[in-house]
Amino acid sequence: MSARVAGVLLAAGDGSRLGQPKATVRVGGKSLAGLGVALLRAGGADPVVVVTGAAGVDLPGVSTVHNPRWREGMGSSFAAGLAAVPADCDAAVIALADQPLVGAASVRRLIAAFAAGSGVAVAAYAGQPRNPVLLAREHWAEATDLAAGDVGARPFLRAHPELVTLVECGDTGRPDDIDTPDDLVRIAGLLAEDV
Repeated sequence: MSARVAGVLLAAGDGSRLGQPKATVRVGGKSLAGLGVALLRAGGADPVVVVTGAAGVDLPGVSTVHNPRWREGMGSSFAAGLAAVPADCDAAVIALADQPLVGAASVRRLIAAFAAGSGVAVAAYAGQPRNPVLLAREHWAEATDLAAGDVGARPFLRAHPELVTLVECGDTGRPDDIDTPDDLVRIAGLLAEDV
């Protein structure tokens, strides 16, 4: 039986610089949470868990977990998301709701790296590690312990560089964040070009 890889979408923030919770921001008729779920699913992650906080989301066929500590930053959402993954999943791909340009191919490549034996796979763009990130279950406890404030997997990845497989994804997408209204306009334009 092949390994099950879940998707975890971190979508809890209030988007303070954007002026609205990122999960509910609409781009091209879809919410950022919906776009994130779609890219995880299209990349082969199943099931998909969405971590909410500042705003709820209602997406069909998706497990949602509310992070009551979302104001503390991404670390608490990272922990809440991994804790909500079903016990029969062997790994999880963690993605951010505010990076809709990363593309499903990055998720597919991370899952392929896991299938080939890598327990920690990180999407890279021009050689620079970014998101999404895949972690095998055996690393979740330590990664969760090290996550704090506004960082998720980064402290674990820095503590264990020997475990990390960088997976180049610069040809499949971009890790641009939506943090400000200007970012939203620019990225909405790029998404429209891809359609």
